[in-house]
Amino acid sequence: MTSLPYADSPYILFSDFDGTITTEDSNDAATDNLGFGLEKRRALNVDILNGKETFRDAFRLMINSIAANKTFDETREYLKNKIKLDPGFKECFDWCKANGIPVVIVSSGMVPIIRAIMENLVGVEDAAKIDIIANDVEIKEDGSWTIKFRHPESGFGHDKSRTTAPYRNLPGGGPTLFFCGDGVSDLSAARAADLLFVKVVPGHTNDLQVHCFREKIPYLPFEHFLQVRDVVAGVVGGKITIPALLEAGPPRKF
Repeated sequence: MTSLPYADSPYILFSDFDGTITTEDSNDAATDNLGFGLEKRRALNVDILNGKETFRDAFRLMINSIAANKTFDETREYLKNKIKLDPGFKECFDWCKANGIPVVIVSSGMVPIIRAIMENLVGVEDAAKIDIIANDVEIKEDGSWTIKFRHPESGFGHDKSRTTAPYRNLPGGGPTLFFCGDGVSDLSAARAADLLFVKVVPGHTNDLQVHCFREKIPYLPFEHFLQVRDVVAGVVGGKITIPALLEAGPPRKF
């Protein structure tokens, strides 16, 4: 018997949250507007991408810069009201729900913030049907707070591949795994999916795309989740295969 919750599902849709399911990264927004600002945050992201800094240590600096200025409740309320949903995510989620495909958020953010944002955007009932695997928050008696990493021993803080990789060891190879991501927090999960979707929005930075080019990891770019839904539906319905989607070589829009 396996303890994996979706071991019997033929397909699983995993997705990063910030900047993927949402139109804006909540952690970036909080750091830029409540913490030490865009310039220092972006410099740390580049250091992570170039291997000069671990995501865990850089992200802790970002979160602590927010916590130095705002309480956790103030931060959560600010983000709940600011962050918007990708215009196609609700339709993609509804299609997956109707077809018995689990949707799992795998995030380097913090569960209480993600839950609050999702409840605000899709409603309490639907938000409760989406599994959220992420870091947590540590709130001390004096009201100060910081991030509580899911995997503090890992340089990722939350090593997303630990959620996806165990499905690879199941008999027969396990479910077909789809993963959607966009940034440096998704680097550990980039190789774990059968089909990787990388969110590429014109005018926005995309560190996961840079990583995939460097490491020659095949992926499909997307701008909104209606595109993800259509591709997943095509694979599930047998109209297209994953090798056929990726065999064209350089990533392309679809």
